Amino acid sequence: MKKLVLLILLIITAAGLVYFQNPKPKNFNITSPLPDLLTHAFPKVLGEENIWKPRDITIASSIKQPDLTAKSAAAYDITTNQYLYKKDVDTKRPIASLTKIMTAIIALENEDINKEFTVSHAAANIGEDSMGLSEGEKFALSDLLYGLVLNSGNDAAETIAQDSQFGRANFVYLMNKKAEDLALSGTHFTNPTGLQGDGNQYSTISDLLSITHYALQNSTFAKVAATYEYDIPESSTHKAYTLYNETNLLTTYPGVKGVKTGFTDEAGMCLVTYLEYDGHKIIAIVLNAENRREEMKELLDYSLKTEGITPPPHD
Repeated sequence: MKKLVLLILLIITAAGLVYFQNPKPKNFNITSPLPDLLTHAFPKVLGEENIWKPRDITIASSIKQPDLTAKSAAAYDITTNQYLYKKDVDTKRPIASLTKIMTAIIALENEDINKEFTVSHAAANIGEDSMGLSEGEKFALSDLLYGLVLNSGNDAAETIAQDSQFGRANFVYLMNKKAEDLALSGTHFTNPTGLQGDGNQYSTISDLLSITHYALQNSTFAKVAATYEYDIPESSTHKAYTLYNETNLLTTYPGVKGVKTGFTDEAGMCLVTYLEYDGHKIIAIVLNAENRREEMKELLDYSLKTEGITPPPHD
């Protein structure tokens, strides 16, 4: 009996030593180094079930593929969830104003559509493509979005980012945060415009498919991207504007619903197009093409033929 008691005491003593050497961790909280404003404003990190990415499946086809000059290109049917055409879809490339798709996403998800933005001197004089803003003018976000997407206005992009509740630097941070939340490892932003001069800014075809698919889920973005002409009447805070969509297939290729053009010397001619035709929804992209309009028409024709659909007559 004494031996048994001694054994029990030894076990209890050993257990105590283990506990005190490895005490149960106390509850703790990680405090974000960021201001509460930004912490609360970040979109929630998406669960895996909410992340859409193109499947690496390409439909077999006996149709002759188009001979594209585009360095990277793809057509993806989001109805059947497969590639219809793919070329170098994972290479990181400059994307010019295709960046503005993400700019629009961050604005729509974090700002009131009726919020008034003031045009700064820097925004009004950013240069290259613009909607023609003047310093001191004030616009609702709803109007600036049309200048951002239709005219590819760098001035509109800078106005949205600079006068956002976060400021320009944190707005760009949110662009990259959204890319991270969407599990896009081949994308990085340094500004809201796509101009290449102030940093290493790039994406891939596969990431752009995800970004465009995500953006089109927002009804406001989809409506803006599908608009050919938009009038902003003169008001006490700004002059009158008539804006036209640079995505010219919108009026010449039946079923096209936008989305965005892009060009810089580094990126070349870029185009993202969304097509709804004969029950299919197709996102097509060309990066660094010599003739983005003609090559996009070839790509759309090929995609429809691959699925056994006769392409519509178009210019």
